[in-house]
Amino acid sequence: MSSTATLLLSCPDQKGLVAKIANFIYANGGNIIHSDHHTDSETGLFLSRIEWQLEGFNLSRELVAPAFDAIARPLGATWQLHFSDTPQNLAIWVTTQEHCLLDLLWRQEAGELLGQAVLILSNHQKLATIAEHFKIPFIYLPIQGGNKQEQEAKALDLLRDQNVQLLVLAKYMQILSPQFLQAFPAVINIHHSFLPAFPGANPYHRAYARGVKIIGATAHYVTEDLDEGPIIEQDVVRITHRDDPAELVRKGKDLERMVLAKAVRLHLQHRVLTYGNRTVIF
Repeated sequence: MSSTATLLLSCPDQKGLVAKIANFIYANGGNIIHSDHHTDSETGLFLSRIEWQLEGFNLSRELVAPAFDAIARPLGATWQLHFSDTPQNLAIWVTTQEHCLLDLLWRQEAGELLGQAVLILSNHQKLATIAEHFKIPFIYLPIQGGNKQEQEAKALDLLRDQNVQLLVLAKYMQILSPQFLQAFPAVINIHHSFLPAFPGANPYHRAYARGVKIIGATAHYVTEDLDEGPIIEQDVVRITHRDDPAELVRKGKDLERMVLAKAVRLHLQHRVLTYGNRTVIF
């Protein structure tokens, strides 16, 4: 496919918004290939994603943003502009469980993800051989003895040095500090329950003790509030009285892989727009 530009926008709802945005693209010779819009009746927000081909577009890439800003500013709009051929670097953080890491790396090799993992970081050394197999740098930063602030500072330097745009917590069993998240807010986590049920630790064992009939997995953006960030993707699977905690874990891992991969793919395709603690998925 030829290169495209994608605009994500939110602003107070008003008449003529779709026409104004579409006319900006049309007037500059653009061909729209995807267009999706939503109005949230509770907040009165208009949310939009429009993607158009850059071939034949009259504005250079450097001029698109300032030209559109002249339209967006009077609307009170918050917006993002992305180009499909701009490289997107990922960092994947793990602890000792490999299933989500392997799934993401396999999908990357298959060309399913519009991004490239440039480093794998862990507070344990167990998964170093996986990084070696895929020829990705593995960084070991143990969290112990009150060194969390120091290790997070080192991790931030690594993210900046490698020009990382997205951090994926693929079963990284540590809580990121508010200071870290303020410095690097683009973080996706996979949680092994159907949030808001069973946040925090040991959700499968707690679900078993509660006798639930459905377990799930949730991919969400990370915020300072544990497991309460904007949800990107979720899925569930049925269980029965015959399933012990080990079987719940096995079934849950299948969900975790699929849910995290879909959330990462949606983010890299610029199909997620957050507002407040909610998301619109285009």
